[in-house]
Amino acid sequence: MTAPLDDLAGWTPEALGEPGAPRTVVTAPDPALSRAGVEVDPCDPETVRLAADLIATMRVSPGCVGLAAPQVGVSAQVFCVNVIGHPKAVTVHGTFALCNATVVEASRWRPGREGCMSVPDLTGDVKRASRLVVEAQLPGTGMTVKFAADGFEARALQHEIDHCAGLLFLDRVAGAHAVYQRKVYL
Repeated sequence: MTAPLDDLAGWTPEALGEPGAPRTVVTAPDPALSRAGVEVDPCDPETVRLAADLIATMRVSPGCVGLAAPQVGVSAQVFCVNVIGHPKAVTVHGTFALCNATVVEASRWRPGREGCMSVPDLTGDVKRASRLVVEAQLPGTGMTVKFAADGFEARALQHEIDHCAGLLFLDRVAGAHAVYQRKVYL
């Protein structure tokens, strides 16, 4: 069954049935970050636990708006996103996790600065679609959803889908001139 466009079927992290536990985030050049994740069964208890753990890890990580399975050393196509309260967010679907996500439509390409917990010392300018339609499965229910995202949420989705494909934002920058030392603000 597929939910209507722009509907995450009322899914909330509570649908996972467990709170999850924070995991350690791996950093480049860990080989887990460059391996494409395998497709998963969204109803498998291990997938559900992984989704819950990703959300728990994201919640305890300041500034984190998304986290993918390869970032915790697991080669799987599972990630979570939450852009609530981010000043660049246009669409906001809340906190959600997705399995086996694919980009169905992408338009309005724009450059933007990105950072990543797995590349803690650098940021980079990456050109991404600012309008996106994604199709994926919800962990725990297995329901297929298809929804649109704009602006920062679209960027976050593409960043996490890239992680699931074994790519870092550094693989998408235009060149060395578009990579910067991360600034630390006190």
